[in-house]
Amino acid sequence: MTSSTRSAVVADPGGTLLALDFDGTLSHIVDDPARAYAHPESVEALSRLGAVLGQVAIITGRPVRQALELGGFAGRAGLDRLVIYGQYGAEKWDARDGSTTEPERPAAIARLAEVLPGWLAERGAAAARLEDKGLAIAIHTRGIASGVISDLAGPVAELAAELGLAVEPGRQVIELRGPGHDKGDALREIVATRGSRQVIFAGDDLGDPPAFDAVDELRSSGVGGLLICSASAEQDALVARADLVLDGPDEIAAWLTELADELAPA
Repeated sequence: MTSSTRSAVVADPGGTLLALDFDGTLSHIVDDPARAYAHPESVEALSRLGAVLGQVAIITGRPVRQALELGGFAGRAGLDRLVIYGQYGAEKWDARDGSTTEPERPAAIARLAEVLPGWLAERGAAAARLEDKGLAIAIHTRGIASGVISDLAGPVAELAAELGLAVEPGRQVIELRGPGHDKGDALREIVATRGSRQVIFAGDDLGDPPAFDAVDELRSSGVGGLLICSASAEQDALVARADLVLDGPDEIAAWLTELADELAPA
């Protein structure tokens, strides 16, 4: 982290919000998203940091229940104040009382679930794998013919417009979800609730720029900020905007461990 931000965090850990994306940041990207477990060293470091920082948060495109299962966060010592915002902020889980906020499935997503398999088959993409998240549906193209995802981009945008849905592109995935919320909104809500005086956010993909935007806005109002990119060969959209570029989840885990060693020695 930059020397000024490190000094601020060390001097005032209770005023610090540490927020992270899940896939590609806390977990490696794998062919089967159901097996994208959080890096164990990151989970251990977050447990230590949760005891000293003002707030630790995860802001992810996953449903909160998936993030909880893949991260093993529930009931873990040190994470009794963790908050998870799922599906880009549409869902929320709070470790303080174990409460989960999960909106009802939009009618447009239910309709999409009905038509999408046939729609993909008509466009030569029947091999794409669908992930139904309840509030969104993701089209995964990892492991099938290269170029499929770029060929689908335009038609998917048209389909989303017809159904009144938002398109969320990512690393070999296109997601369709309800509009009206993003990771930046979730980050602003946490800062407003907790009164954070400095914010660290780490992400890796195209769902994360709104959170980067939020940190930039907060910096302009006097809140300290650090932007971290978990870099990959598949996506470089965040590299130029980041204050710190790390080589994927392994280096994220090492960085978190280093921070925990400084703030919460074992």
